[in-house]
Amino acid sequence: KKPILSILKNYLYGKKHLLEIGSGTGQHAAYFASKFPSITWQTSDKAENHTGIKAWIDYSKLDNILPPMKLDVSKDAWPKNSYDIVFSANTAHIMSKENIHSMFTGISKVLLPENEFLLYGPFNIDGKYTADSNMEFDKALKIRDPGMGVRDIEWLEGIGAKNKIFLKDKINMPADNMILVWKQI
Repeated sequence: KKPILSILKNYLYGKKHLLEIGSGTGQHAAYFASKFPSITWQTSDKAENHTGIKAWIDYSKLDNILPPMKLDVSKDAWPKNSYDIVFSANTAHIMSKENIHSMFTGISKVLLPENEFLLYGPFNIDGKYTADSNMEFDKALKIRDPGMGVRDIEWLEGIGAKNKIFLKDKINMPADNMILVWKQI
């Protein structure tokens, strides 16, 4: 979380409303929201993950984290609110390809123009693994579910472009991960 924070701080200052897609356990929201008290942090995930997210929110005692919104990116209605930043960590490789399309389409509707979507996780470049660990991880994901897998950045760029969301930067992170910085046009 500290290496992610070191990058997020470059994008979160001055922001007011953040949507986190796939809040998982809620631990990222609790940690990052504590560092940015002026940001209202909207957690979201599938309903089965809400108990864990709520526990982290309760534990944090922060008033700038909102209770989790039910958001299965391809099934649920996206929020009516607009956000000046969207963040998602460790989601693209566990989503189906269809869900990734739905995620970008949804983001294009809720992210204010000229603002960023930050996507953290493992990625391939030009169809090639960036590390042996990502190749092994990809194999393990596909055994678990053939629809999962480490996604290729160029493929994601095509989906983003269809939604007027363009890759602005690729930032290498520890553990063979990256943060992809996208901008809504």
